[in-house]
Amino acid sequence: MTSILSFRSWRRRGSLILNVGLLTAVAALAAGAGDDAADETPIGSRWWPSEFGAEDERGAANRLTPDKVLEARELIRTGEVYQLGRVYEHGMPLPGNRHFSLTIPGAPTGPPTGDNRIVSNDEMFSGEIGQVGTQFDGLGHVGCRVEGDDVFYNGFKLADFATTYGLERLGVEKVGPFFTRGVLLDVAGLRGADRLPNGYVIRPDELQACLEKANLEIHPGDVVLIHTGHGKLWMVDNDTYGEGEPGIGMAAARWLTDQKVAMIGADTWAIEAVPHEDPNRPYPVHQWNLTRHGVFHLENLDLTQLAADGVTEFAFIFSPLRLKGATGSPGNPIAVR
Repeated sequence: MTSILSFRSWRRRGSLILNVGLLTAVAALAAGAGDDAADETPIGSRWWPSEFGAEDERGAANRLTPDKVLEARELIRTGEVYQLGRVYEHGMPLPGNRHFSLTIPGAPTGPPTGDNRIVSNDEMFSGEIGQVGTQFDGLGHVGCRVEGDDVFYNGFKLADFATTYGLERLGVEKVGPFFTRGVLLDVAGLRGADRLPNGYVIRPDELQACLEKANLEIHPGDVVLIHTGHGKLWMVDNDTYGEGEPGIGMAAARWLTDQKVAMIGADTWAIEAVPHEDPNRPYPVHQWNLTRHGVFHLENLDLTQLAADGVTEFAFIFSPLRLKGATGSPGNPIAVR
């Protein structure tokens, strides 16, 4: 806006100068020289085609190469396994009107059968299977409305791939398994805090300080997990847990995508700070990571023991359920050192 305002200040010098100035300013904005308010979309200029190709549906999962598997293997020295997923249970924190229900119809469900009198139990589940508890956000989860179209990763328009029975593009079944290097950035520990407060915006310099403290650097294709201490509220104070959270801001999101990470996880339910930095822009980090860069989210993790043991580098293993057309997946990611 600075260029336009400066040109407006020249009005008294003549309409010709004004018109040339405005045309120059418009051209500069079109070339990407304007500020955020002048961007083509709420998350910047056109973000497609992807660096992985115009038809790509895997996003940053393309960085999970065989070399990353071998790199992760070398980090396994003690064989100690950390379960990072939460227990899926009645009463766990659920955002908005999402729900979780698991029932056993009959006890036993299957009555005695055959000479060996075998009995069995089955369960019924209802809920947003990919978006409750520990949850993996796929690329079909969040998009951006652009000139009337709901546009997702790689420029795919929701009107072209959404059906009642699942997404025909960007389904979680396209992602594949994660077996890669994991890095824990303990921001709560860096700040000497048991838990960072709701709304705390984590900055890039804090993430860098965590790396320096651990004598580490981020490699392309890594999974970066952020410990805020917020997870200590899980099933202890669900109201406080759900009403807000500490998390990365847009500057930190840009910093992480510049590192070419594959996924970002946290002990929070949205990865990003809530309340948001800009109250008029809800969940912009989701749009930046998922929609623009194809970088996945893994939310509601249990990172308490990993942080308490000072584990900062490990093999990270997680395989999203191959739910055709789903926006996300439940699961139990693990760290192995």
